[in-house]
Amino acid sequence: QVQLVESGGGLVQPGGSLRLSCAVSGTWFSINAMAWYRQAPGKGRELIATITPTGRASIIPYEDSVKGRFTISRDNAKNTVYLQMSSLKPEDTAVYYCNKQPPLKDWGQGTQVTVSS
Repeated sequence: QVQLVESGGGLVQPGGSLRLSCAVSGTWFSINAMAWYRQAPGKGRELIATITPTGRASIIPYEDSVKGRFTISRDNAKNTVYLQMSSLKPEDTAVYYCNKQPPLKDWGQGTQVTVSS
């Protein structure tokens, strides 16, 4: 059974930073591309960043609104993928999820990020 457990979200002021983590169960982790998605209130879930299995380069472009502010990385030894977010804006407020890219049908619970003063 696949488990995706996101953590690291919270309330942060505009301009602040957060680092999200996603712990993944399953031996498939190191051979698959991973991604972060987010779902803002009243909107659908959107893909924002992806990373190749080896993590040497994110060859798939970041979503335009997060370019230069968000960085995806992974540690295959820990079955964990990370999202470093900086210069956060109120429009980054959303529930953040990780999943394989393309995604599995099962999702984790996500982690809430709220950017507000």
